[in-house]
Amino acid sequence: MSSPETRLAFETPDEAVSRLAAIVTASDDGIISKSLDGIIIDWNAGAERIFGYTAAEVIGRPITILLPADRLDEEDQILARLRRGEKIDHFETQRRRKDGSIIDISVTVSPFFNRFDQLAGASEIVRDITAAKRSQLELQEREAHLRSVLDTVPDAMIIIDPRGIIQSFSLTAERLFGYKEAEVIGENVSMLMPPPYHEQHDSYLFRYRTTGERRIIGIGRLVVGQRRDGTTFPMELSVGEAGSAQRRMFIGFVRDLTERQQTQRRLQELQSELIHMSRYTALGEMASTLAHELNQPLSAIANYLNGGRRLLEGARPDMLPMAREAMERATEQALRAGQIIRRLRDFVSRGESEQALENLPKLIEEASALALVGIKETGVRVSYALDPEAVTVFVDKIQVQQVLLNLIRNAVEATQEMDRRDLSIRTRCPEAGIVEVSVTDTGTGISESIAPQLFQPFITTKEHGMGVGLSISRTIIEAHGGRLWAEPNPGGGTVFAFTLKTGLDEDDTHV
Repeated sequence: MSSPETRLAFETPDEAVSRLAAIVTASDDGIISKSLDGIIIDWNAGAERIFGYTAAEVIGRPITILLPADRLDEEDQILARLRRGEKIDHFETQRRRKDGSIIDISVTVSPFFNRFDQLAGASEIVRDITAAKRSQLELQEREAHLRSVLDTVPDAMIIIDPRGIIQSFSLTAERLFGYKEAEVIGENVSMLMPPPYHEQHDSYLFRYRTTGERRIIGIGRLVVGQRRDGTTFPMELSVGEAGSAQRRMFIGFVRDLTERQQTQRRLQELQSELIHMSRYTALGEMASTLAHELNQPLSAIANYLNGGRRLLEGARPDMLPMAREAMERATEQALRAGQIIRRLRDFVSRGESEQALENLPKLIEEASALALVGIKETGVRVSYALDPEAVTVFVDKIQVQQVLLNLIRNAVEATQEMDRRDLSIRTRCPEAGIVEVSVTDTGTGISESIAPQLFQPFITTKEHGMGVGLSISRTIIEAHGGRLWAEPNPGGGTVFAFTLKTGLDEDDTHV
C-alpha cells in the first residue's frame, strides 16, 4: 500500500487544488484572501461562522468592513507590512461581526505570490478567541479577587510544592516574616523556621509522599517561625493539600501567636488581681465576726495573766503550780489568736500561682476555720466526712482555699432563714487520680431561673453581692484541670462540688 507522500506525488494539479479547497472549506478557522488593496477575494465557511457574512456578501468588498471604527488605521499598517513581504503571526486584535458585535480574534497574515513570483495579495487565518479571552479575563479577575481576599485575612498564606519550594507568598506573610515575595519564591520553606524545625520539615514532606504518614499535612500544630532578622516567634501552622495527582501543592496558613500569648498572660494577671481583690472583699465581710473571734483569746490571755500575777504576788509556794498553769493557758490562747492572724495573712497575701502537693484534709481544715469564724452565732451545725483515700492533691493551696471559703460562706448564708441549718463538707475518690470535694447545705436552694446562669459573672442572689465569687471559683478549679458544679440536695438545699487531681504518680506526664 502506498504512503500518503507517494499518492501526493501522482496528484494532478487539479487534484491538488481540489484537496486544498476541501481543507479550506472544512476548517473551523476563518480563511480569507485579499488583494494588496485590501479587497476580499476569497471567504471560506469558517469565516462565515465567525463573522456572520456569506461569501457572496463580502467578496469584492474592502476588508475594512470587519474593522471597528477605532481600528481602521490597523489595516493600512498590515498592508504596508505585507508589501514589504512580512508575515504577521498570531496577531491579537478585535473585529466587528455582521450584527455589529465586537469579537476578539487571533489572526495570522501571510503574503502570497503569483506564478511570476510577484506579490499578489495575502491570506488571513482568523480564529475567534472571544470565549477564550473572556475565560482568561474571568480567571484573572477571580485570581485578583482571591489574592485580595488572601492579602486581607489575618493569617499568612504560603503555597509550596511537594519538595517544599515556595510558590506563593501572601502580603500578610511578607509582613509577618519580613521577606518580599520575590525573595522567597523558589526557596525552600524551611528558611522560615529555626532549628530543629528547619531540619525536620523536608523529612516530614518526604515521609508523607512515600508513606502517607501525616506529621504536618492536614494537622494544625504549634511551631516556631523565624523572621528575616533572625528573631523567632510562636505560630500556629495549618497545612492543607490541593491540586491534582499530576501537580500537588500544599497550602500553609500561619497565625502569629505572640499577641495571643501576651493577651493570655494579661488575662491571667487580671484574673489573679480579681482573685486577690475578692479575698479582700471576703475579709471585709468577715471583719465584725473576726473581731469577736479574736476578742475571745485576747480576753482569756488578759484574764490568765491577771490571775497569774495575783498568785505570784502572794508568794506562796503552793500557788506556783496554779500560776504556771495560768501562764500555759495564756500561751495557748496567744497561739490561737496567732493562728487566726496567720490564716488571714496567708489568705489575703497575693503571691504567684504555684501548684504543689498539698494535704487535702489540712487544706480543708484551715479554709473551714477561716470561713466558719463566728459560726456559733449562726446556729449552723457543721459535719465532716473525709475519705481516708483522698489525702494528697496537686493544687495552688491559697486559690483552692479561696474556693472553699466562698462555698462555705455561701452555704452558711443560705441556711440563715431555715429551721434546719446543717452544713456538710465531704471528700471522696470517684475514680483513679481524681478527688471530689463537696459542700452541702440545707438552705433555700437555687431557683430554676438562676441555675443556668449561676456561674456567670455578676449573677447573684444576694442583696448586696457582686456575683463574682462563683465565677472566680469555677475559673480557679478549671485552671486546676477540674470542674465545679451545683445540684439540688435531696434533703433540701444545694450541693456544690468540685474535682481536683490527686498527687502525681511516676507515670504521670508533667506539662
